[in-house]
Amino acid sequence: MAWWKKTLIGVVVFFVLLTGAFVLFIGPWPTYTASFEGTGYFNRDLARIDKAIQLCKITDKPGQLKVGWGVAKITPPVGTPLAGYSARKGKPSTGVHDDLYVKAVAFNDGTDTAVVVGADMLLIPPNVADAVREAVAKETPLTANNIFFTASHSHDSVGAFAPGLIATISFGKYDPRIPPMLAKAFAAAIIDAYKSMEPAKFAHGDIDAHQYIHNRTRNAGVDPVFNWMLIEKASGQRCYMMRFSGHPTILDDDNMLISAEYPGYLQRAVEKATGATAVYLGGAVCSMSPSAPDAPTAFEKCEAMGSLLAKLVLDAAQNPTFANSADVVSISVPLDLPPLQLRLWSTKWRLSPLSGFITGLTSSGWMSTVRVGDVVFANAPGELSGEIAVPWREWAAHKGIDLWASGFSGDYHGYISPDRYYGEVLNEKGDMAYETGQLSWLGPHMEGFLTALMHHMVDAMGNPPPAQPAAAH
Repeated sequence: MAWWKKTLIGVVVFFVLLTGAFVLFIGPWPTYTASFEGTGYFNRDLARIDKAIQLCKITDKPGQLKVGWGVAKITPPVGTPLAGYSARKGKPSTGVHDDLYVKAVAFNDGTDTAVVVGADMLLIPPNVADAVREAVAKETPLTANNIFFTASHSHDSVGAFAPGLIATISFGKYDPRIPPMLAKAFAAAIIDAYKSMEPAKFAHGDIDAHQYIHNRTRNAGVDPVFNWMLIEKASGQRCYMMRFSGHPTILDDDNMLISAEYPGYLQRAVEKATGATAVYLGGAVCSMSPSAPDAPTAFEKCEAMGSLLAKLVLDAAQNPTFANSADVVSISVPLDLPPLQLRLWSTKWRLSPLSGFITGLTSSGWMSTVRVGDVVFANAPGELSGEIAVPWREWAAHKGIDLWASGFSGDYHGYISPDRYYGEVLNEKGDMAYETGQLSWLGPHMEGFLTALMHHMVDAMGNPPPAQPAAAH
């Protein structure tokens, strides 16, 4: 055969193989519309929940509640990229405006223990969460089933914590020094919380804070609830836990100073006014933006927002009705998730599920619920929409449960919007919309999928027993 024919055949074969590899690992692949019911991954997730609940002792006669808390600083070195705005293009931070912290609260009913962790971070990446679970298990009897992660979702916090293309775009170039630093601090806060548990009483409530939140995506509803819990140890030490769904995006991408944003101001205002420890848990932040008071600068707006929310919780908690017993139940399970469906340019085509090797995205995650008496903390592996949190809360209220919905469960899989919006991905210019298109990564039924799992978890925990009022001092 002539040399030019061999060359031509070689070129053709090369391009066929190259095209095949491109389609196999990148795409385009057609989008799917199938639901999750009856799938292998959904059935495996249900089985994991049923197995996890067997590790808990559920009782309608709980003993004395014990609570402890721990705090550790997670402020990174100056120069570490800030996580949250891809428009920063991974530029180094230029200074520290205010320090960042991770805070953990441990609850025990005499048998079971659950630890709720809140951090001044954009999210909790899986490499950090996995390292924390391993470190804590070496020092305490706590397992992954006992730990609940969430984050404030500050867009001005530590970045550079994860490898992968999407992580680099959103969090800055990976710095292998950052995850161990974070994991050490998280583990220290959790271990301190566990070791400092002592008899305590608690009270909780919620505040309508609709004037401080709005839907940034569409003319639709918001999650206006500002949850609070006040814990008081027998020694007199106090801790305030708070949850709100306003996206911490008062500071824009032009800010290059490390900051906990308005949730940091909120925590500091409560701590200054009371001498207590304040813990903030980010809520269902997808589509939810803060309606901050006007002020001359962005940081002053953050301060005003934090101060106003602090006043709300301090006023609401002035005359609390305490209970000193609570059944503590914890479920935290790894999830098999729906197939990757990342749509960048079209409603009909997606990236290959194997593109995770390039993007860093996976089809596995975590989901957790913790019940302390009639309060249930529930999280999701991504940015849960405030429009989803509202029906979750209403469903739980019929069971006598005060449900605190959040995201960032030790993993991140994009925006979790209501299923009814999944097809509405084109904006007025005909381009892919941000939240329901490019940042919606796991198919058309994520709301239904996670709602079904949350219902299964909460039902497995049983109905909360009546609270026993604490004796007056």
